[in-house]
Amino acid sequence: MGDLLVFVLSGLVSGALYALLATGLVLSYSASGLFNFAHGATAYLCALTFYELHSGLGWPAVPTALLVVFVLAPGLGWGLDRLMFRRLARVGETAQIVATIGLLVALPAAGLWTVELLADAGAPVKPAENQFGLPGVGPSPAKSWQLTEGVGIDSDQLITWVVTAVVAVALWVLMRHTRLGLLLRAAVDNRSLTELRGISADRLSSVAWMIASALAGLAGVLATPLLGLSAHDFTLFLFVSATAAVIGRFASVPLAFAGGLGLGVLQNLVAGYASFAEGLTGFRTAVPFLILFAGLLVLTRRARTAGVAAVDAPPVDHLAGAPWGRRWGVWAAGAVALGVAFYTVTSPFWSGLLAQGLAIGLVFMSFTVVTGLGAMVSLAQGTFVTGAALVAGLLMSRGWPFAAALAVGTCVAAVLGALVALPALRLGGRSLALATLALAFLADQVLFQLRWLRNGDSGWAIPRPVFGPVDLSDDRALGVALVVLVAVVAAGLSALRGSPSGRAMLAVRSAPAAAMASGVSVLRTKLLLFTLSAGLAGFGGVMYASFNTRITATDFTAMTGLVWLAVVVAAGVRRPQYAVVAGLVFAVAPRVLADYVTASAHVPVILFGLAGLALANDPDGYCAAVPVRLAKRRRGGARTPAGTWPSGPSGARPPDPAGAPPPDPRASNAGGAAIAAPRPSSPPAGAHQSRPGQTPAPPSLEERGPGRSPDPSAAPAIAARGSGPSPDLSAAPAIETPGPGQRPARVRLALRGVSAGYDGGLVLRGVDLAVRAGEILAVLGPNGAGKSTACRVAAGALRPTAGAVFVGGRDATREDSVRRARSGVVLAPEGRGIFPALTIEENLALYLRDPAARSAVYDRFPRLAERRGVAAGALSGGEQQMLALAPLLQRPPEVLIADEPSLGLAPRVVEEVYALLTELRDAGTALLLVEEKAAEILGIADTVACLSQGRVSWCGPRTEVEADRLTEAYLGMAT
Repeated sequence: MGDLLVFVLSGLVSGALYALLATGLVLSYSASGLFNFAHGATAYLCALTFYELHSGLGWPAVPTALLVVFVLAPGLGWGLDRLMFRRLARVGETAQIVATIGLLVALPAAGLWTVELLADAGAPVKPAENQFGLPGVGPSPAKSWQLTEGVGIDSDQLITWVVTAVVAVALWVLMRHTRLGLLLRAAVDNRSLTELRGISADRLSSVAWMIASALAGLAGVLATPLLGLSAHDFTLFLFVSATAAVIGRFASVPLAFAGGLGLGVLQNLVAGYASFAEGLTGFRTAVPFLILFAGLLVLTRRARTAGVAAVDAPPVDHLAGAPWGRRWGVWAAGAVALGVAFYTVTSPFWSGLLAQGLAIGLVFMSFTVVTGLGAMVSLAQGTFVTGAALVAGLLMSRGWPFAAALAVGTCVAAVLGALVALPALRLGGRSLALATLALAFLADQVLFQLRWLRNGDSGWAIPRPVFGPVDLSDDRALGVALVVLVAVVAAGLSALRGSPSGRAMLAVRSAPAAAMASGVSVLRTKLLLFTLSAGLAGFGGVMYASFNTRITATDFTAMTGLVWLAVVVAAGVRRPQYAVVAGLVFAVAPRVLADYVTASAHVPVILFGLAGLALANDPDGYCAAVPVRLAKRRRGGARTPAGTWPSGPSGARPPDPAGAPPPDPRASNAGGAAIAAPRPSSPPAGAHQSRPGQTPAPPSLEERGPGRSPDPSAAPAIAARGSGPSPDLSAAPAIETPGPGQRPARVRLALRGVSAGYDGGLVLRGVDLAVRAGEILAVLGPNGAGKSTACRVAAGALRPTAGAVFVGGRDATREDSVRRARSGVVLAPEGRGIFPALTIEENLALYLRDPAARSAVYDRFPRLAERRGVAAGALSGGEQQMLALAPLLQRPPEVLIADEPSLGLAPRVVEEVYALLTELRDAGTALLLVEEKAAEILGIADTVACLSQGRVSWCGPRTEVEADRLTEAYLGMAT
């Protein structure tokens, strides 16, 4: 019983540190969608700072700890968010993983280099790296108390427990009982909807990163007596705490916190009672990684497979279809020049260095296969290199020839890759990366500790091969052989990329669901890629070990693989030739820096880490960015996308140089089908339209807003936009001219000549729409007409490529959705504009901070009052829509944009929703409603616009809508 208590108490110490780190991981991931592999590096940097200030400079422990935790760590989190994390959140997941791995590499090296510089300057700092038995926040040496016989605790453990408990309570209060916590949870639940409600998700993300960094700094300070100062141990600590984040599904702070505590206890219990594993060297320390891998397999949900192409789109190949000489001429010339240089201009030292770079380039090309072709991030490449080299060395020690040992070692690496991939391939993104890293640590601590495989600390000799008269013991001969070998492998990978199998691999990378529908086996393709990558890494590993003439189990650890990945992805992971460049840079750069810049070993590591950070700007790497920039320069700059026009200051389309009058927008639509002229009729009440032949009156100064030009042509107008250079206001229904003594209703929202789209493709092509206060403008059209895109442009969620958006007469084209929402423009997005994980009360509190206003909502909707503590996601579709609209009735917005408000609702509920929308119109709100179903919306609309193929094909009063016109709008043809 005493042993059990000891295991539990000591496990709670490490578990408390896991809980702090895991909580920070969940907070930062939830707020930004970015998993921070460098979280442990932040903890290490804070621990290093605390140690140097306290032990080196003699500062008091508690004030120093407070300074580090509440000033340095949050400042570091804020700075990294502003400089890097915000941009990383907008790039592909591969770039995110590699960039934070680069930060993991760079931060500890930057801290140690700073200490080195301070020491050179005469500051009283102490040696930092790999120092153990260091003082913590409490007394030094630590005080001890005996609880029972054989069971005791010390002051460092007690401080860790107390501080962790206080932090747990503080986090609970923050997240559940403060408005900041409510906003953070809302951003976690639906980041885009948060911005549509006028709440800056970027600011919330900064707050989350500051809190996460503070928790990492606290864990680092508390862990100093336990871990000492070892960047490697802190990194291992992070990946163990990632298991707790997995338990919390990267979303639940309480679950992650409890998971961290339980993980520490479980780790100690397994290590203490797993007697069966006493014969397995390293098993006890590998337990957390077994738990991590199992947790990923059991708890991680499979990611959605569609839509990957939009997130991780490949760069444009400007040489596609070019002749062989143009595509490969430069690379072939470079290979020939390098081969000639080995026997002409390079010294023996530089020949060896270049040969080493070519050998590591072979390993780097394995990343081209798994990450470049397969979009999978493998952090186990160092394991495949070590495994193949150890097997080859073992066989050669038994008298096997080099070629046979190389072949067997390569096959062993491929088999090991398949064994790693089989259980892990159903995971994706960060989960797959964590799983492969867990297996890499398992191999380091268990597999490569087998004495028959590693041959003790001396390893195995791997002599350089001799093929007949060709003796590769000479660095020059080996260099030339590697040039040929690298060229053959690069050509083979390029041929694979262009083959049917390669196209199937690229299809699986970009759109797995579509590839599966086309008969491509996604699992088999990914398994093939992973196996091929592992075999290529093993092949390169044997050649690299042959260059060094020896291999030991510690030459290429899991951490080495992290640096490799950062370097090769920063250069460009999609093309094999870029991997070769990365290999040469990796071999040559440290020597150049040592000779001409600084002798510090930390500077090359910092630079390699910063290369990964640069992916926030160039997600496809430096080398891939060069031809893109050169191609743009040759073209004289980026061209205007097809279907758009260069926009001037106002975004308006320039007049037709031929001076031809614009076509009547009512005479034809984008499809060319004729539309009958509308019948003359009186406009309905509330519809601000002109009579036939009547021209619109110029807007008043009030409509134009302060600071606007009095030129009537500068004011937005509602018109049917055709393909001509400007709207024909005389031929289209226009804004009604007010009678004597009447003031026109103010235009609240207007889109003028708006073109917009996604990833260079246009969806809207010159759309003109306007809606006035107290008016419902219904936009009808089939799927793909651009209705949702028009809503996003109007709400500021998508910036137009041409044209302008006016809110209350003010040009708001460049405003984002947050500023647009704060000016009174509210978007109810397609589906439901609610936060599913928040309760009804919390959903209302986001929009109505006054309790009296929420009480008024409950009086109006008793059903919501009865269930105010229920999560909004548990409500029916109708109740969710009521919840989305209820606070708007209490505080009506200037403009409401509703995208498919009747989607998925029963007819009775649709009537209730439309009644609420009509009530908002009567309160003076301008409503822009988008619907596919015309019958219901025509009952409440004042004005109707038909959208077809990105253009307004007709716009006019509700009473002038005819069956022919609707048929044309929906089917593209007249009856």
